[in-house]
Amino acid sequence: MLQLTATPASALADEPVHIQVTGLPPLQTVTLMASVKDEKGNLYQSRAFYRASKAGELDLKQAPALGGHYVGVHPMGLFWSLKPEKAFERLSKKDVMNSPFWITLDLYDSVYLQKSGEVQPRASQVVQRWFSSPEVQRVQIREGRVRGALFLPPGKGPFPGLIDLFGGIGGLVEYRASLLAAHGFAVLALAYFAYADLPKQLQEVDLEYFEEAANLLLAHPKVQKPGIGVISVSKGAEIGLAMACYLKEVAATVCINGCNAIFEFPLRYRDLLITPIPSFPERMEFNIMGALCLRHYKGNPRDELNQHSVLPIEKAQGPILFIIGEDDECFNSREYAEQALDQLRRHGRSSGRLLLYPGAGHLLEPPYWPLCYASWSRGLFCPLLWGGDPAGHAAAQEHAWGEIQKFFRQHLVQSRSTL
Repeated sequence: MLQLTATPASALADEPVHIQVTGLPPLQTVTLMASVKDEKGNLYQSRAFYRASKAGELDLKQAPALGGHYVGVHPMGLFWSLKPEKAFERLSKKDVMNSPFWITLDLYDSVYLQKSGEVQPRASQVVQRWFSSPEVQRVQIREGRVRGALFLPPGKGPFPGLIDLFGGIGGLVEYRASLLAAHGFAVLALAYFAYADLPKQLQEVDLEYFEEAANLLLAHPKVQKPGIGVISVSKGAEIGLAMACYLKEVAATVCINGCNAIFEFPLRYRDLLITPIPSFPERMEFNIMGALCLRHYKGNPRDELNQHSVLPIEKAQGPILFIIGEDDECFNSREYAEQALDQLRRHGRSSGRLLLYPGAGHLLEPPYWPLCYASWSRGLFCPLLWGGDPAGHAAAQEHAWGEIQKFFRQHLVQSRSTL
């Protein structure tokens, strides 16, 4: 009897799923399809073509895909190769507490190229991908100027505290924070524009707002003292690096595809004002899909005229982990990270580390998240190019996720003797 299994059928979104098929005719060619709808009803699909063993079995941990959206042995390929039906959509999860993504897996006993639903699949399974565990608590934060959501693991704690910053997407993005809370971190997903009563557009970065957020997090009885970590991406990573340089509360920082200097908007902190490095709109390029590449748009922090805008990374009290996608088409992020490490070395500091991922683009997400190569972006008339190769990007996300957690546990978690 033909059977398609996917285990576990319900799990956190960063946990792998084991997909197997039994009861097929020997050496049968089959199609496996995955499909999911986001909270707006946008459809994402992937498919891969496989051949059953002589015993009529298929195990995605061992069997190579012969074609489709990926080739080779990729046990989670159906998940990370999901593509939007409408071009330039970006998969996101808003409600992280009450509903999972429901991913439908369909099996067809041939090379199936039609849309799902046009032919009845031979077998189907639905898997639930959750962004929080049932015991994690979500607390809406609206204290002083600070706006966000705090995710607390179960138990008394104290837990290592993190602030989670996204980039130009704006608003409040919670899915990374909620997943990290399920792994034992107290995480404040922090909004800084385009949310609630915060400014609709980012016009300057006021570092005192982020200092207020850090102090609010540290004051929570379930958050471990004396310092917090910052996980940050894109524009958020520029702010995260500034926090590491100027805020005594920050003890460890992860910067994912960010900058080592201030760009586009001034940064203000008490009496300090850092003006941004000029950008060059004439250097923007359109790719073959009509998406805008900003990789060469920004001025060079190495130029003598731009030194006033370079962040004083040598002042950072804690270690900094730079996570870089070599195929980032939005920022020249590898160059910025290497400049930051050079600056640390010149000051006799060895507190920086670089993880460089070939094939990875700008938008590095938690594991098994599909690559977003290009998508619509706030305030632009055309989509932005993020870059990345699906298989390389997926491998980077899986490896980096483990490294991020190890980094924060190493630098934030106190030994029992200290406690």
